[in-house]
Amino acid sequence: MELEIRPLDETDITATARIHQAAFVRQTMSKEWIECNSKAYPRIQYFVAEKSPNEIVGYIQWSQKSGFRPEVVIELEQLAVLPEFHGNGIGTRLINESLQQLNRQLAIRGATIKHILVTTRADNYAQQLYTKTLGAEVEVTIRDLYSADEVLMIARNVSVQL
Repeated sequence: MELEIRPLDETDITATARIHQAAFVRQTMSKEWIECNSKAYPRIQYFVAEKSPNEIVGYIQWSQKSGFRPEVVIELEQLAVLPEFHGNGIGTRLINESLQQLNRQLAIRGATIKHILVTTRADNYAQQLYTKTLGAEVEVTIRDLYSADEVLMIARNVSVQL
């Protein structure tokens, strides 16, 4: 499958919102969520997986935490792929390729990624993906945070790994 991982642009918001709605069924106002967060650049950055021709099939949202610092703590806030494209490695590519692009952007201002945070439902199979691609480990379980128990995962000293 031909696939390009690239920064989200304004014309991608509606398609990305459809993916958000399909992946995060308990959340509402998907278009408004994507739209307002996309305006928070460079603190929040979206990247999309675009399948030829011009079909958005997944996205990832990265958020810088606690101000702009030389050693950045970044959160993988959301990762979603359309259900019909699960199992094709798109999530892995979104993480790896967007992280490389983000790391290059940070280098321009002399910053590096120190740690990556990920919060996800305790029963989410994506934990395996975060461990495999980022080296993230569960630090704590937070009971009944949103719709179920959540785990906070951290990949430490990531700049050495990139």
